Amino acid sequence: EAVAADWMLEFACCCLCRHFGEECPAEFRRWRDVAQALINGLSKIPTHQKKTVYLCQLLIRIAKGKNLECHFENDQRISPLESALSFWTLLEREEIKLEKLHEDIRRLIQIQIVAVHMENGYFKEAAEVLERLFTDSESDKPLRVKLATVIKSKDPYVPLLQSFSYNLLISKIKSYIELFMKENESNFLIQAATKQVESKGLGATALQNKTVNVNENDKRNLETKRRFVLSVILLRDMLRQMQNCCLNVESSFVWMYINCVLGLNSLQNVEKHGDALACGRRRQRWTYKEDLELKSGIREFGVGNWAKILVHGDFNNRTSVMLKDRWRTLCRIE
Repeated sequence: EAVAADWMLEFACCCLCRHFGEECPAEFRRWRDVAQALINGLSKIPTHQKKTVYLCQLLIRIAKGKNLECHFENDQRISPLESALSFWTLLEREEIKLEKLHEDIRRLIQIQIVAVHMENGYFKEAAEVLERLFTDSESDKPLRVKLATVIKSKDPYVPLLQSFSYNLLISKIKSYIELFMKENESNFLIQAATKQVESKGLGATALQNKTVNVNENDKRNLETKRRFVLSVILLRDMLRQMQNCCLNVESSFVWMYINCVLGLNSLQNVEKHGDALACGRRRQRWTYKEDLELKSGIREFGVGNWAKILVHGDFNNRTSVMLKDRWRTLCRIE
């Protein structure tokens, strides 16, 4: 179970990184729950898994960074970004060599912790968090002084905060993710699934031969789902082999995680619904309520901010691309 959970955590982290980079909030939330369940199941973090665990926790908090109502720590004063900073510190300790990118990300997190409080009008809390961030008066003194001046101005749109924006922080985190993925290309489930496909000719050939009219985002989603289905098929086969060795795999928490990920009642449904998973969601008619949610989101966030609209709206299993396509359709109709 420990070995299987290790594979799943590695795969979950890979999916989190990919969906964070591609800005797929629905998929990110799904894998966030899986990764968190796996992490909660660890009584102690093994040395070789520390970096993986810390990165998962960092991304989960960065994704909620602007929501001050969300709390990850027992201390309600600690914002998601302040909690993220603690995991970034742990990640830095795991690095052999600290690059400029690490310094940039640390500085951006510190600045945005203050900026998010100010954007919400919490100037007193911004001053308090500044004291927590820089307990040593000599540590990053220039930055501390600048932020203190910004807080006194009570202006969240000063050049310093605009230059070191939240979007820049996300961009830097994505750069770090790319480096992490290159260093950790040996994902066991993906590698083993690839070998299984090559040896047995599982669905990949059929999937590749299908003619599907999709845009670039849909192609990436298709590839993600294809790799996921193949990986789960592999894990299913391995668990069946373990079951033949008289192990009580049926009660294993591994099954629970896979069922949670797939949203299916049993692994047998992988064969039944595998083609649907690989080729994307089935078309669903847009409801009047969803159209209203879309229009409301556009009024609030503007055309083009599909990821934000998706997160804040009440949609039925939609993606950012679906929102964009639906808006184009509504424009043509009107």
